[in-house]
Amino acid sequence: MKKWSFDKMFHFIVTKYRHIQRVFLVLFIICALFYPFVGVNYDLSSYLPQSAPSKQALDVMKSEFGYPGTARVMLNNVSIYEARRIREKISDVDGVSLAIGPDSVTDAYMSSSFAKSGIEDFNSQFDQPTGFYKDNKALIEVVFDEGNYDKKTREALDEIYKIAGDNACYSGSAVCSKEKQDAVEKELVLAMIIALVIIFAILTLTTESWFEPVLFILVMIVAIVLNLGSNIIFGTISFFSFSTSAILQLAVSMDYSIFLLHIYKDYKKSGMEVHEAMEVALKDACRSVFASGATTIVGFLAIAFMKFTIGRDVGFVLTKGILCSLATVVFLMPSLILRFDKIIEKTSHKPFIPSFDGFAKVMYKLRTPMLLIAILIAVPCYFGQSMNTFYFGDQASGQGPGTKVYEDNNKINDVFGKSNMILAIVPNGSVVKEKDLTKEIKDLDFVNYAVSLSDALPTGMPESFLPQDRLDDLRTKDYARIIISMKNEEESQYSFDCTDKLTEVVQKYYPKNSYVLGTTSSTMDVKKILMSDYNHVSILSLIGVIIVVMVTFRTIFIPILVIIPIEIAIYLNMTLPYIMGNSLLYIDYIIVSCLQLGATIDYSILLTNNYLDMRRQYDKKTAAVKATSKSALSILSSGSILVVVGYILYFLSSVKVISQAGRLVGRGALLSMLLVLSLLPALLAFFDKAIMHQIKNSDKRSELKRIKKGNKNKTEGVAADEVQ
Repeated sequence: MKKWSFDKMFHFIVTKYRHIQRVFLVLFIICALFYPFVGVNYDLSSYLPQSAPSKQALDVMKSEFGYPGTARVMLNNVSIYEARRIREKISDVDGVSLAIGPDSVTDAYMSSSFAKSGIEDFNSQFDQPTGFYKDNKALIEVVFDEGNYDKKTREALDEIYKIAGDNACYSGSAVCSKEKQDAVEKELVLAMIIALVIIFAILTLTTESWFEPVLFILVMIVAIVLNLGSNIIFGTISFFSFSTSAILQLAVSMDYSIFLLHIYKDYKKSGMEVHEAMEVALKDACRSVFASGATTIVGFLAIAFMKFTIGRDVGFVLTKGILCSLATVVFLMPSLILRFDKIIEKTSHKPFIPSFDGFAKVMYKLRTPMLLIAILIAVPCYFGQSMNTFYFGDQASGQGPGTKVYEDNNKINDVFGKSNMILAIVPNGSVVKEKDLTKEIKDLDFVNYAVSLSDALPTGMPESFLPQDRLDDLRTKDYARIIISMKNEEESQYSFDCTDKLTEVVQKYYPKNSYVLGTTSSTMDVKKILMSDYNHVSILSLIGVIIVVMVTFRTIFIPILVIIPIEIAIYLNMTLPYIMGNSLLYIDYIIVSCLQLGATIDYSILLTNNYLDMRRQYDKKTAAVKATSKSALSILSSGSILVVVGYILYFLSSVKVISQAGRLVGRGALLSMLLVLSLLPALLAFFDKAIMHQIKNSDKRSELKRIKKGNKNKTEGVAADEVQ
């Protein structure tokens, strides 16, 4: 049996490149066909671990009643009679469970043939200025049969839009969810197109052939489609992964193919035949490409260890994207280079970017001030990043200022106040106890209203008189449901305090098997879990990257120096929102911190490698200057692509969690570039003696291993001759 080796694999890639192209073509077609069947999950609460109280409550709710979506509709310039008519139409829409508004309880739970005297008192609370009608405006609060993200709810909302018209205002979790889905689907394609155009322009400036950018983008498109289509193995992915994985994969792994082509061209210029040059280039490039990919993968895999399982989703999808890129660059890229080698030569041009020698000399002269600045900003930024105003919930991650749903929500709140829908589930038993609980909930100063079956019915009227579908809305065999509207936002400390108080009241009447759930309670659990996630995830990513860098350089000290500029860039990136007075989504804080470390550590590795190569020939000053000059174009090329991609997401996405992640990625890449090119040469020169001492020791150990291996092979050879 023939012994496997990388050399044989590289020889196979070069000699069988036409077969490899056919394989990738088949895989491309298969993945392109699979892509439309990959589901997208927009519900952050579904990623809560089973141990979370709100997750347990959600399971009970779904099994007993389903988990309903909610919406608020404000009708402008309508009479009370028009408002009632529109509410009645909305209540009849397929997919709508309840439409609470003017006269809603009478119509929802009673037919006109029943006496209404017992309900008039109940309805009278809605005739107040803070109720459902005010200043020729009417409010209708809608509860759907299915969840916020269900197809049936989306179709019901479309029908409500037709009934209420364009002049109405719409808000609530179901509306936010629908608009988020529509926005993501539209904005993703536009962002990708703009990114490809700008990246093509960047590559044109930083390469030496007009055809090279076409080749790089073609390879990345194949890798992206392979990743998107292969997501079918997960069945469903999160909207965060769906929105960002393709464009981040494009930005993070573009430099793998650039690096391979540059090494191939260098060997070809030395006089090697194209196939031989490609084999040697693959051998040289793969060490750096795999090391670069490994650091990125480690950063992404660290995210997968989040207890909030959207991290697992994002981590696995992005990791698979890097693996697809590595496979495409190693196997497909060489075959395309060999196929289009003559076109690359014919379309060659002089470099557009001048030498960075002057820039490198200036950076070396400023090494002492840069070290002092780094020390001054590192500690305050380390503590400053945790002082941000953080948000955790689904509503905060949705559409931000400037979008219609955001403006509509503010308009409704200005007229009718805030409404935060909460659901209480209590065991069936005493109707009197249930009614007393409902009354006490109504009396809480932060509650708009509370609707339960026992409280809505007049005294003495049996529940069997009600239509079965209405009865099922609020009672099942084992549980009763109370619909509660609180006068607060879905996410704030006041909302959390109100929810705790509400839970306390419910558990006073029903100490066991009772649940309080809604967006606020889910957000409270998300907050607890995410805050515990950050420490262990950030430590895991840091340790993982250090190990990869340690293996790359075979020393302990260099990985620390390599990581310092990137860590300071991360601290500064995450502190700037606090300095600028902006809030920050905690999920973006965690994911982008790991992503920035994994994606930009390559800049430090590249410059350090070049410094060590130069240091074998020159003194530390010359080595630092030459390494900075040699690395600058590659770092700026790769980094500027990540900056562009990040800011495209920031400017184009109306979904806050995507937009903010884009801004953090773009700004983080920019800061990482600046600190690597300015601070790292200073660190390498300052600690040159310790670095060279470790490198010499490492070289000695490698030489001893080589000698031992050679002696062992000789001994085995002699033994084999004796046997013969």
